[in-house]
Amino acid sequence: MMRDNLAPSVDAWLKEAKADPAAKDCGMFLVHNGTVRQTAKAKVRKGAEGTAEVCGMRFSYDAGKVDAAVQAAKAMPGIFYVRVWLNEGILSLGDDIMLVLVGGDIRPRVIDALQALVGEIKNNCVCEEEIYGQALTGTEAEHETL
Repeated sequence: MMRDNLAPSVDAWLKEAKADPAAKDCGMFLVHNGTVRQTAKAKVRKGAEGTAEVCGMRFSYDAGKVDAAVQAAKAMPGIFYVRVWLNEGILSLGDDIMLVLVGGDIRPRVIDALQALVGEIKNNCVCEEEIYGQALTGTEAEHETL
């Protein structure tokens, strides 16, 4: 089943963040927008040659672990605003996987918090399976758990 929910608007998120009472302490907001890419993770991360092109991804997450990761990011020094949205299901090339918004007092803290939060989500909260082949419908597509 394909998920038909669209990612929220980053512009709307930023507008809401700037209207939040915590915004008075924020000198910077950073957004991470992860998307499904055609190049296999093994090729990008490890330089593996001969990898098939990705045509989609199966994506799921553990909401409790994500909530814990968000709370940990909010507890970091200088961080006053955190918001996360994760997609789920079978995703196609270019589909949004996740949106993460972090607001804080100064650039180094916001960058560190965004990197830590996205890393925690990617490493411990989600399950991503790249799908290789021509189509996502009906046929058995070769896949690899990442």
